[in-house]
Amino acid sequence: MTISVSDNTSVKFDVLVRSLGKRWLLLHTALGFAFIYLPILILVIYSFNASRFNAVWRGFTLDWYRGLLQADSQLTANVTDTRIWDALQNSLLVAVISTLLATILGTAIALALERFRFPGRVIIDSLLFLPIVIPEITMGISLLVFFSLVFRLIENFIGIRLTFGLPTIIIGHVSFNISFVAITVRARLAELDPALEEAALDLGANEWKVLSRVILPLIAPAIFSGALLAFTLSLDDFVVTFFTAGVGATTLPLFVYGMIKFSVTPAINAISSLMLLASLVLIVPALVVGTKELR
Repeated sequence: MTISVSDNTSVKFDVLVRSLGKRWLLLHTALGFAFIYLPILILVIYSFNASRFNAVWRGFTLDWYRGLLQADSQLTANVTDTRIWDALQNSLLVAVISTLLATILGTAIALALERFRFPGRVIIDSLLFLPIVIPEITMGISLLVFFSLVFRLIENFIGIRLTFGLPTIIIGHVSFNISFVAITVRARLAELDPALEEAALDLGANEWKVLSRVILPLIAPAIFSGALLAFTLSLDDFVVTFFTAGVGATTLPLFVYGMIKFSVTPAINAISSLMLLASLVLIVPALVVGTKELR
């Protein structure tokens, strides 16, 4: 049995299928974004909760934020003492130093991989993506084992006993931030016209002048984007920091985790909201610069 359908009916059916497909796609996208961002929105809303308990809404207040900023409020004195500011200073110190080191090393690696051919280049290129694709807990455990082994060897051969602290956290953050910086900078390098470098060489510039006056100014937005991304990832990192931290090397994410184990109050939401705001302030300029580069 053969069923014939007119061209007009077939066109209407195709339009209907496409319309339904777009609606389902929009619905799935909305559900996906709601699944990711709705808990964050609830966290921010409950940071203004007047109740001492997160699960019960008692009205709007700014006391939790005042307590964080003043550190002398009786309402939050049990959780917002000087330790939280020490943790914040540790986080900023780790983020700044690791960002500087990762930006320098990542940019150098990107230049080497994009402009030179040398033995082992393919291996280095593959290893560059490893910190991005492997689970963060795997990287944290591997760093813990690595530092423990190195410290034991140093103590056995030299007699100096090293312990975990801010230096180990910084090294751990540099190890995964290098990849993000290198990939960002390398993407920009791949778009550069080699004729610009050749023209500079023909005009008498040496390789160092070409690097400082031609290449670096052109890839500066990518370096800036990579640095901001590295700073944000370092400031928010918990897993790698957890495995590489020592006594007296508590960062802000670790401090928040410690607070959760003892007292779940809106002060934790306020701290998390401030961290979220700081991350957005840092990451938005990076995205804007990256978008301009793609254009």
